[in-house]
Amino acid sequence: MFTTGQWIFAAIFAVIFIIVMLFSYRKDKKLHKKYYKGSLWILIGFIIFIILLLAVKTYIKG
Repeated sequence: MFTTGQWIFAAIFAVIFIIVMLFSYRKDKKLHKKYYKGSLWILIGFIIFIILLLAVKTYIKG
């Protein structure tokens, strides 16, 4: 489906993209701590909400 060149390009692109994202995150780490305090609780709440939706769906289908 893909040629060898396309696979090589995809691998190199992915590695470089991840490296650039890591450097960008390190650069903005102080800003993230300042402006996104408490965002972990939002994520946890969202995950719990999704789990509850799946539980209700399973219970109703069941």
